[in-house]
Amino acid sequence: MNRRTFIERSAILGASVYLSPFAAAAAADFPTVRVPASKRNFQSKAVEAAIKEFSRNVKDKELVWLFQNTFPSTLDTTVTYSTKNGRPDTYVITGDIDAMWLRDSSAQVWPYLMLVKKDESLQNLIAGVINRQTSYILKDPYANAFYDDPNKVGEWGTDKTNMKPGVHERKWEIDSLCYPIRLAHGYWKATGDTKPFDAQWQQAIKTTLRTFREQQRKEDRGPYRFQRETPHATDTQPMSGYGFPVNPVGLITSAFRPSDDATIFPFLIPSNFFAVVSLRQAAEMMEKIAKDKGTANDLLSLATEVEKALQEHAAGEHPKHGKILAFETDGFGNHYFMDDANVPSLLSLPYLGAVSADDPLYQNTREFVLSPSNPFFFKGTAAEGIGGPHVGQDMIWPMAITMRGLTSSDPQEIKACIDMLKATHAGTGFMHEAFHKDDPKNFTRSWFAWANTLFGEFLWKTYQQNPRLLS
Repeated sequence: MNRRTFIERSAILGASVYLSPFAAAAAADFPTVRVPASKRNFQSKAVEAAIKEFSRNVKDKELVWLFQNTFPSTLDTTVTYSTKNGRPDTYVITGDIDAMWLRDSSAQVWPYLMLVKKDESLQNLIAGVINRQTSYILKDPYANAFYDDPNKVGEWGTDKTNMKPGVHERKWEIDSLCYPIRLAHGYWKATGDTKPFDAQWQQAIKTTLRTFREQQRKEDRGPYRFQRETPHATDTQPMSGYGFPVNPVGLITSAFRPSDDATIFPFLIPSNFFAVVSLRQAAEMMEKIAKDKGTANDLLSLATEVEKALQEHAAGEHPKHGKILAFETDGFGNHYFMDDANVPSLLSLPYLGAVSADDPLYQNTREFVLSPSNPFFFKGTAAEGIGGPHVGQDMIWPMAITMRGLTSSDPQEIKACIDMLKATHAGTGFMHEAFHKDDPKNFTRSWFAWANTLFGEFLWKTYQQNPRLLS
């Protein structure tokens, strides 16, 4: 669906989208829902200054209220900051789950990088996230989420994989090792500080490189396997825990998606694109900071190999949309055409720096993922957007609407995304994991910090680049 069609549909949705009863109720009364200052986990003067600036200059009171609630949500409610052995140390939960995902924790603090030069304490907090992630990767590079307590055995302790104490979940996902590199590289560029990138961090990068190579499965299936006793097929892997076979063409397998759902074809295309970006960022840091040209060259070599494999195997011919990027492939010529709300997704590739937003193949793929041809694109009376198997049929993820806006250059499309998000928070003042396409009151996860912070990032970017869209 092209942008014009989207705008026309938004107009057709009319009152259902833009004049929802939740928006109307909130417009009449914006109750205080942010955590009181005395109970916030962490306070940043730079974040508070950004909130004040936005509040002073944006005239839409509901958007001001939403920004005040969502942008600081990660700091207010999910971080625990301390020093350990004289170094910053930060534990970040997702919200209503007391565990630290490598992906979520990186994404939750990412929007604050633009403010670190104005706030040393905020810089230290993010350095602490990097330090904590380093320790987790060295503990188990195949795990996606960890506990603060290194000895805790949680609800997934009986999974049929090499579980260790302190690991919450051991679902192998490429992006779990990409996001810490993205955060580290962004931190370095924003601050010039190299203290977090010590011998342990460098070892974590080498561990990441080894893990990616293992999961190319060139010689064997590698050391990782995963099975869980569960009624949910998306929570386990077939074929003795290795997943369906692949033809080793140079891509990296991912047993699970960023949604924590199992892949069908193990070569997850968006995550392989992300890996190319991350490998090159890691190479730059290993050469310039660690002075390790050998490892840098190895990282670049793998990035080039994966990029070449993507050029040869990532795209396929869709019967309606022509040549587009697939979501998954197996290297045997089979492609799965869909997109998921979680990031990395096909939609999010420009946001991650993996492709240009103007790239014709991306634009054609975008047309597909934002159309009924994508089995997880849902359109209802309240909104339209991408969901996924994780929550289920007809459930739209605010994160996907936000990402649509973040990857658009069309002011009307950006405005329409903001209006949909504004109209579907169900009067709570926060973003949720997902909501029903016809009923925003039917939502999942009232406390999901990544969705909140990402929405705050979207509003701040719009305020900086095109503030008239917030009027």
